[in-house]
Amino acid sequence: MQAYLDNHSCTKTDERVFKEMMPFLTDNYGNAQSMHSLGAASKDAIERARGQVAGLIGAGEKEICFTASGSESNNLAIKGVAEGCKAKGRHIVISPVEHFSVMYSAKRLSQAGFEVTYVPVDKYGMVSPDDIKSAIRQDTVLVSIQHANPEIGTVQPIEEISKVLRERNIPFHTDAVATAGVLPVDVAVLGVDLLTFSASMIYGPKGVAALYIRKGVRIVPQIDGGIQENGRRAGTENVPAIVGFGAACEIAKQEMEKNRDAMLGLRNRTIDELPKRIDHIYLNGHPERRLPGNVNFSVEFIEGEGMLLYLDRKGIYITSGSACTSKALKMSHVLSAIKLDPAVAQGSLLMTLSKYNTAEEVEYLLAELPPIVRKLRGISPLYNYFLKSGKRHVAGPGTDYEHQHEDEVTSE
Repeated sequence: MQAYLDNHSCTKTDERVFKEMMPFLTDNYGNAQSMHSLGAASKDAIERARGQVAGLIGAGEKEICFTASGSESNNLAIKGVAEGCKAKGRHIVISPVEHFSVMYSAKRLSQAGFEVTYVPVDKYGMVSPDDIKSAIRQDTVLVSIQHANPEIGTVQPIEEISKVLRERNIPFHTDAVATAGVLPVDVAVLGVDLLTFSASMIYGPKGVAALYIRKGVRIVPQIDGGIQENGRRAGTENVPAIVGFGAACEIAKQEMEKNRDAMLGLRNRTIDELPKRIDHIYLNGHPERRLPGNVNFSVEFIEGEGMLLYLDRKGIYITSGSACTSKALKMSHVLSAIKLDPAVAQGSLLMTLSKYNTAEEVEYLLAELPPIVRKLRGISPLYNYFLKSGKRHVAGPGTDYEHQHEDEVTSE
């Protein structure tokens, strides 16, 4: 049996999406900028997809800019708006749990004379609107806070934050790659000026994403060249992928509630059951304001990589930490930001569900993971020391590990 539980990295492409893409991989292969009829067919397909993509988030068609990835959209949003508004100021506000494409874009700007403020998060990874209010200044030109964290699942209070920023007329960007098409996302309700989302998270193809840019927002292109995307993003359009993105958005809009409820049932089963079968295991992220398919636990006394390898042998595919750091074999910046004890964070496991997962797959995980944990703890010096002394790893200075988790420890 196999169980793919790594859907925060990318989802399986829906067969209906692939079917819509096929003609533009074979017969309708014209360049959308060409003047002939074959090019016109591609152009029409792009604009139809633009309408479908805009419809998912309640945006206008002209407010959608297609890109090649969520990372590119984030780069365009952060750098583009900062450069477009630098005459007004050079101060940016982000959180320490943002995707690396936001973090590194801000870092690059800091090297170019901008100042970046990182608002703190609580033990669940939640940003406080009050902290945003305290962080903004007269020269603040952009705030970027993700809609939900794909690693620990916490959903941020974007609507409340936007109210704070609207009063000061400060552009607000949110990375909604983890939410758009999974949860209801409406740019007017959220109150954001820019929003990033991607096809690969909603059963569409890899290699295509979008940036919503509210009408009137000044943004400087980051890829120079042709006139594509109304001059905001040069390069020959990936017509098949854009068509697939449009189809994926249309399907997601129609089936969102059904998919969400299915994932919630599987997620809750996993979160409720694992602590009953494995002792010294701790849930990361907010217990309620959480993505419907997100399960993130830290298993004490062992490392996540060992569990991943054993699970892989069983055909269970998960990850440990964010997709961009899962091969780095170090504590993720997200777990560090919530002040998780480093030794415990090494045992983090991230399981993310999709509409294709089944109850049988979850039961398979619940049956296979506990014996793997017991096996690894059997050769763990930390666990053997704990059994003999009753003492666990002592949390480092500034951490809140003992108090944060003391009410979560369970026994088999």
